[in-house]
Amino acid sequence: MTYLGKGLREVVHPSYQAWSYATLLEGFNEAVYKGGIAIKPCAFLHNYARDGVIDDPYYSGYTEKAPLFLKGAKEQEQLRNFIKQHVKYGDSKEVLYELANGRIRPSKALADALKGLLTSKPEFVLIDDQKEVFEATLASARVASSTAPKVIIIEGGPGTGKTVVAINLLVRLTSAGLLGQYVSKNAAPRNVYQSKLAETITRNRFSNLFSGSGRFFDIEPNTYDFLIVDEAHRLNEKSGLYGNLGENQVQELINASTCTVFFIDEDQRVTLSDIGSKQAVREFAAAKGATVEEYTLASQFRCSGSDGYLAWLDNTLDILPTANQILDTSEYDFRVFESPQALHNAIEDKNDQNKARVVAGYCWPWLSKKNPHADDIVIGDEYRRQWNLDKDGSLWIIAPESIEQVGCIHTCQGLEVDYIGVIIGPDFIVRNSKIITRADERDRHDKSIRGYKKRLKIDPEQVTAEVDLIIKNTYRTLMTRGMKGCYVYCTDEETAEYFRAMIRTSTNMS
Repeated sequence: MTYLGKGLREVVHPSYQAWSYATLLEGFNEAVYKGGIAIKPCAFLHNYARDGVIDDPYYSGYTEKAPLFLKGAKEQEQLRNFIKQHVKYGDSKEVLYELANGRIRPSKALADALKGLLTSKPEFVLIDDQKEVFEATLASARVASSTAPKVIIIEGGPGTGKTVVAINLLVRLTSAGLLGQYVSKNAAPRNVYQSKLAETITRNRFSNLFSGSGRFFDIEPNTYDFLIVDEAHRLNEKSGLYGNLGENQVQELINASTCTVFFIDEDQRVTLSDIGSKQAVREFAAAKGATVEEYTLASQFRCSGSDGYLAWLDNTLDILPTANQILDTSEYDFRVFESPQALHNAIEDKNDQNKARVVAGYCWPWLSKKNPHADDIVIGDEYRRQWNLDKDGSLWIIAPESIEQVGCIHTCQGLEVDYIGVIIGPDFIVRNSKIITRADERDRHDKSIRGYKKRLKIDPEQVTAEVDLIIKNTYRTLMTRGMKGCYVYCTDEETAEYFRAMIRTSTNMS
């Protein structure tokens, strides 16, 4: 913790900061990796005395890479010796000039390392139309320029492999010497795929290839050769902590690159602030004079023999009428449980490969944020669990111990497991076979529908329809995280009976 901006803030260790900056220069500044400039990072906190905290052995992995020098004459002497060891003579700021004016491009060493990591990961292998869309996008990105910019829209629903294609594009284009980034509004997809590509200590080498969507509002036009925008339907209009920076994230991402690739699924709009749409992309691309290409990825749910699951879900959740009114559970493992504990036990039994998790609608307050011992989701006498919003953060879905806790839409969108357990809360109920969504049953701190009550006074019909769709889309998204199966528990019994009536089983599986 440090005092910053008129308050205590949790910040990364200064040695890590120095080391990460050095890694950034080594990976992207041509003056460094081609000009023979050696980077030797260190951290000097001239007003911080040793206290056993900042210099705790726990941080030795960082302090070994970037030595830490603190307050006091002895520390200053050690710093002087460190500088003398690595800087033999001055050069009238010539090195600083070269660094400041060095061409920003990924180094071959970085590109080769990234490519090597991808090659060893079977989950990133492209199949069927993924490969076709990848090759077409790759060809377009390579010929894009500031005078002939490209914008590419790749549409695909859950399980189509959008992120697999996105990561492959990032690696291949970086390997070709092009400057770009993988961008997402949510931290979860970026952090999970960074983690899958590399272990913790080496991940820092590649972290500068990943970015949030809110940092492009003041970027010079065509700064990047390419931007890969995953989960583009989650983009916001404004950026910044208070939503007061920039104009429109879709526009800013298009302007910042000669080729911007948007991976989008408009059926996964889950907050009132989500503004990413194909139409918005087309309009801003036209304003820039960019050529637009559009591709569609087919569902990979067919790998589990369930082409009809998504269509059935759209019909069952009253999102879109389809002919798929009954689901055969022999094709996709869908079950309705009588208790949340039975649901959780079943998901734990499926977690032998760390690929099963439980999620829920955001209808319970996050009490454990302030009290680590508090239970968040309490249902009846036997089920008491915590949200996993703090301990593992955006890495919740792959953290080994997180099976004991419950995730939400904010930590699982854009990610998949084999089996997902979904607790359907009181914000989604069924009465006489009619779906009723109740926004007031969402926790009051839920940001996804923030401001809807104020907007209701202005346009009640439009806002009611928007909120209704967001709640339905949220459960659609949660219920499509499982590639092999989805198990549900409904806090409302009539709702549970509704789902049971919509499935065909050979035996009673609940």
